[in-house]
Amino acid sequence: MVYQIKIMGRVDPSWSDWLGDATVLSGCEENGAAITILTVDAADQSALFGILDHIRDMNLLPTSVELLDQRPLETKG
Repeated sequence: MVYQIKIMGRVDPSWSDWLGDATVLSGCEENGAAITILTVDAADQSALFGILDHIRDMNLLPTSVELLDQRPLETKG
């Protein structure tokens, strides 16, 4: 399943592997606040919670978690 996780602040793209091989995009919200958007392929809910645990361990604040697609990234096409 593919999820999009929005996080307050910036996350270095080099942490992608540690965050479940996520695609890491940083930017700013309309109000100028820094935000990072992770797109991650999690095999199941347990894998998603593992990624969220890593985010917590980094003292980052997730603002939303959204299911984008129920199919894994590698089977799309």
